[in-house]
Amino acid sequence: MNSLMGQLSFFWGKVCDSLFPHLEERLGPLTEKHRKLITLLEMIRVEECTQNSHGMPWRPPKDRAQIARAFVAKMVYNLNTTRALIDRLVSDRRLKAICGWTDDEPFPSESKFSRVFAEFAATQLPARIHAALIEQTHSDRVVGHISRDGTEIEARERPTPKTKPPEDQPKRKPGRPKKGEEPPPKPPTRLEQQPDWSLEQCLEELPTPCDVGTKRNSKGHTETWIGYGLHIDTADGDIPISCVLTSASLHDSQVAIPLAKMTAARVTNLYDLMDSAYDAAAIKDHSTSLGHVPIIDINPRNNKALKEELAAEAKRLRRIGFQMPEDVRYHQRSSAERVNGRLKDEFGGRNVRVRGHAKVFCHLMFGILALTADQLLRFVPSYAG
Repeated sequence: MNSLMGQLSFFWGKVCDSLFPHLEERLGPLTEKHRKLITLLEMIRVEECTQNSHGMPWRPPKDRAQIARAFVAKMVYNLNTTRALIDRLVSDRRLKAICGWTDDEPFPSESKFSRVFAEFAATQLPARIHAALIEQTHSDRVVGHISRDGTEIEARERPTPKTKPPEDQPKRKPGRPKKGEEPPPKPPTRLEQQPDWSLEQCLEELPTPCDVGTKRNSKGHTETWIGYGLHIDTADGDIPISCVLTSASLHDSQVAIPLAKMTAARVTNLYDLMDSAYDAAAIKDHSTSLGHVPIIDINPRNNKALKEELAAEAKRLRRIGFQMPEDVRYHQRSSAERVNGRLKDEFGGRNVRVRGHAKVFCHLMFGILALTADQLLRFVPSYAG
């Protein structure tokens, strides 16, 4: 942490002492929002991952770096649409210059913004930049807790109808097997096979089309939405480490092992914190195999005796005023809820206007990218955010 604090403090000092005065001398007074965007763009450095057109024999692509910076600005300003972003850029000369355009060069049209966004989605540009940012800031750190959770993402598209199983597939006879007859072996579930699969195979096996999701919230009420589910691994300090976007109908537990594999390749952590939706033996065993300590809320399901015993144990602990060490650590899982809330309230998570898995994921990852940089800088006491 001290090394990271030193890097961030040095970076923030350089931005305040050199970059802000230079830009104010050139552009005029900057608002707090301008300063925040400049700082995040300087940390993210999206232009280093966009295509370099130098030396290309054909007509080189233009404005890729500027448009990428503009999409980060769209998340920081929490704008609803690309049209609103363009209107803001045209009316705010300083914002336009911060994104990289000069007054004397032609400004791209809305259709070009859409075409370039499709390129970013196909190449997963914001996801690659986010992975590089995590590697830069967390490669030499040991993270205490990884909080794993999923959140609903509403989309403006029709849900994909569910595919029916093939008719020639043999059906299992209902009821118990006859005396002396052994039941047919059950095929292994996705959750049981994931530990043996590679990360790429795990991700390929997850459904991604838009569909209808149903989830019970913390108050016990059932919620339904059309769209996707965004699954995030969050480190201490509310730093998103890994993200996977799936169909809304997919249960959170099906993404736990792929997320764990992705996060383990990026950071070293000690504890995996998950709610009762992840209470499965395969998830616990895989977490242990990575050298982590899984702390998962127990799901009694339909076991009445277990449910009563858990309630009685909680009552006994409250009576003596004692908390189990695992329960104290489990409280750190609130960082996942804060990241979900900030993404939706401050960084475009509720403003999904694009369609298709790749574009929705690209939109959300621009928000995650800006959120991650902003949350990292909050380690610096003088950074207001």
